[in-house]
Amino acid sequence: MKIIRVGIDLAKNLFQVHAVDRHGQVVWKRRFTRDKWLKA
Repeated sequence: MKIIRVGIDLAKNLFQVHAVDRHGQVVWKRRFTRDKWLKA
């Protein structure tokens, strides 16, 4: 499965990242706290 688009929702303490394929179906979703985001 090929990822076409990645979206990032930037909030104050929680970031949500998701990726979709060419059909617009969500391939994966992840949530990160600010501390984990900076370490990644």
